[in-house]
Amino acid sequence: MNALRIFYASIVAAALILAVSVGYVISQTSGSETSPAATEQGAVSEDSTGATQQLVRDYLVSNPEVIEEALMALQNKRVEEARSQQSETITRMQDQLFNSKNQVVLGNPDGAVTLVEFFDYNCGYCRRAYPDMMALIDNNPDLKMVLKEFPILSEGSVQAARIAVAVDVVAPDSYSDFHREMMTRGGQADRAKALDVVRDLNLDVAAIEAKAGESSVDENLTEVQSLARALDISGTPSYIIADEAVPGAVGFDQLQQKVSAARKCGGNTLSC
Repeated sequence: MNALRIFYASIVAAALILAVSVGYVISQTSGSETSPAATEQGAVSEDSTGATQQLVRDYLVSNPEVIEEALMALQNKRVEEARSQQSETITRMQDQLFNSKNQVVLGNPDGAVTLVEFFDYNCGYCRRAYPDMMALIDNNPDLKMVLKEFPILSEGSVQAARIAVAVDVVAPDSYSDFHREMMTRGGQADRAKALDVVRDLNLDVAAIEAKAGESSVDENLTEVQSLARALDISGTPSYIIADEAVPGAVGFDQLQQKVSAARKCGGNTLSC
């Protein structure tokens, strides 16, 4: 599929190059009024256009790598533009990202460096990344880790997230234990599994079930969904640190490097 996409993109790129070349020749040879001289010049320009098209075609056929280089340059430019726009969005929405009432904080709540994780309890990569998250907290006493419930994989994910939000409200001191159990126990995450964890932690099941059905839980999940849309986040895990978004389970080492860079730069950017 990627090869086919590149092939079609190459055709488009070649067409664009030809169009630009033709446009340039015409703009250089045509006038605003028609005269015998202009008519003669127009005939010459048509010949020149055909010659230019043939030259461009011959060059591209002989040097197809030029198209690939142009496409790569365009792709890199688009990536940088998207990254810059994402950084601006992070800065604009930093209060909701880093200090919302609708979030859980692990580690140091007053930490100089903040790492945000968008996660889903049914995300296998999130589960595998859980030990990395705990290691980051252990190795960085100044790290504030913000957890955003982002249930996108199934209805069971939504059910588990609602119970998790309720646990944080009803029994905030037990949330870390609840989160650990949800991340490390086998089986699909859903309401039943989440409530099993609640019972095993000897929490108030009735109070948590009641809270899970309240509109405040809807507001919590809606806020996270809005943040994800604004930041163009569509997968889990996804991280925000300082002014940068980091998609995917990139591992402890890469996240630690970014935490260190953010610390060096005062917590608000990774480049200073």
